[in-house]
Amino acid sequence: MRRKLSILAALIGVLALAAPVGAITNGTPDGGEHPYVGELLFYVPDAVDSRFDDPGGWFSCSGTLLNSRIVVTAGHCTFGVGLNGVSTTHDGADTNAADGGVGGNDVWVNFSEVPDFSGLPASANYGRGENGQRYLDRAAWLNSQPAWHRGTATPHPLYDDLAFFVHDAGVVRLDAGVTRQTYAALAPLSWLDRYRSQPRSVHRFETVGYGLERVQGKKEFGGDTRMKSEPKLDSLTSHPALAYMVLSNNTATGGTCFGDSGGPTFDNTSSHLIVAVTSWGQSPNCGGKGGVYRLDQPDDQAFLAGFGITP
Repeated sequence: MRRKLSILAALIGVLALAAPVGAITNGTPDGGEHPYVGELLFYVPDAVDSRFDDPGGWFSCSGTLLNSRIVVTAGHCTFGVGLNGVSTTHDGADTNAADGGVGGNDVWVNFSEVPDFSGLPASANYGRGENGQRYLDRAAWLNSQPAWHRGTATPHPLYDDLAFFVHDAGVVRLDAGVTRQTYAALAPLSWLDRYRSQPRSVHRFETVGYGLERVQGKKEFGGDTRMKSEPKLDSLTSHPALAYMVLSNNTATGGTCFGDSGGPTFDNTSSHLIVAVTSWGQSPNCGGKGGVYRLDQPDDQAFLAGFGITP
């Protein structure tokens, strides 16, 4: 799932089958291979944080620069993001697509391989009635840091937070451009269909993310470091709303783990071609297969074209 942030550690809740995920397990350090992949940190005013009497929670995800301004990520990493600390849903209670949840600017992206959270105000420094002050202090600190780039979040127009795995794509438009020698490129329409009939024991995709690397019982390991893995294809679907690849997750290939969502899946281990974003996982201990949401379908390509992104 998208990770609720305390200061450096994730606060992971109850994990269920097909829960939103991200991150990398049994992977290796990115080693500068994907400098256009970053970690998102964002504030959702409607989220509940049990440490405070008033609502408001902080989360992290992963995302990928497709040009200097546009970051693609998961829909559930963009829905309900606050607008200067204020809810972007109509009443702050219901959480479905009809309630808005679009256009929040309380999201920041850091493209460092190991983002620096050392100055982020710790939740432990605030009393139960000071959640609003925590937001103000954190937003001020993030705005003052050159490595943290603020933006505006927009989920897929058909995204529904009550069924996050449906149309699970989103975009963050950065306020200012981030220059890279190379950006990721969007896969063409129906690109992944070529793998439907090919032997699945040969081709390796590449997934990248910033979340937990391992969960063992109640203990979590790793996080906030860009990692990569090389999973194999398990299954492929092209249903208009449930357009997914299911990828392997084991010690040989690596895979995804609970933590950040929205991280990219690239066509192969040497490609800049993004074919999907990490969405959900099967296992509460990061041992099961993971689902990545396809970006090569007509509705997703039309959504991204609205931000100037085409194959």
